[in-house]
Amino acid sequence: MSTTPSNHTKAQPDTVALFVSDLHLSAQTPLTTAAFLDFLARYAQHTQQLYLLGDIFEYWAGDDDIDDPFNHTMINSLKSVSDQGVKVYWVAGNRDFLVGDRFAEASRLIRLPDPCVIEMAGEPILLTHGDAYCTDDVDYMQFRSQVRDTHWQQGFLAKPLAERKQMITAMREGSRAAQREKSMAIMDVNLLAMDTLFRQHGVTRIIHGHTHRPAIHQTESGTRYVLPDWDLDHAPHRGGWLEADLAGGFHERGSWHVVAIE
Repeated sequence: MSTTPSNHTKAQPDTVALFVSDLHLSAQTPLTTAAFLDFLARYAQHTQQLYLLGDIFEYWAGDDDIDDPFNHTMINSLKSVSDQGVKVYWVAGNRDFLVGDRFAEASRLIRLPDPCVIEMAGEPILLTHGDAYCTDDVDYMQFRSQVRDTHWQQGFLAKPLAERKQMITAMREGSRAAQREKSMAIMDVNLLAMDTLFRQHGVTRIIHGHTHRPAIHQTESGTRYVLPDWDLDHAPHRGGWLEADLAGGFHERGSWHVVAIE
């Protein structure tokens, strides 16, 4: 039985793009991984574009880890989608921002900046992972600024792989401890920051992940789609994605709810 969180058998014929994020895949998430591989085979290979909007992996220690058996499997699975003629795009998340050219070349995907604006059915749409707009979480924003710094990354990647993985484990444990002391509101995107994003880029649709609070927010500035996170290894099971069709319509698959105008 498929573990993909949907009752569809494949992407609809007029589906032109799929958007997914926050799978947090690792060798310790076998059911979630199986669901994602099923999604790639049954849905992604039947669309035109696949957008991976961050935190596809629980962590990424560097492209010198691509020969790890789990990572190798994931790379080959993404490559199989590209081999079907599907354009696969990648926006880095806060867990896998160290993905580089070697991974992209092996997977045959295209890395995009965060944020970026794409055009679909003649309409501009802004894509972002979303963590850059959690501006109320001051501690996280300081951490993000540190680890996104080019010099910090160069120094980190110069360390042995095993040492990097130990450091990542320590950072993840520290992050989980800090999150227990924070409210959900602080860890969500700042609404003023999102309204500014709408205006600065002249868009009326934004798609992002990161918050694990899937919703469709109808605001005065436009529509903001927050993608679901995935977890098939723990109850309650959750996951889903967004589909875009030829006419510019969007359809939610999986765990979603709609939020009224704010």
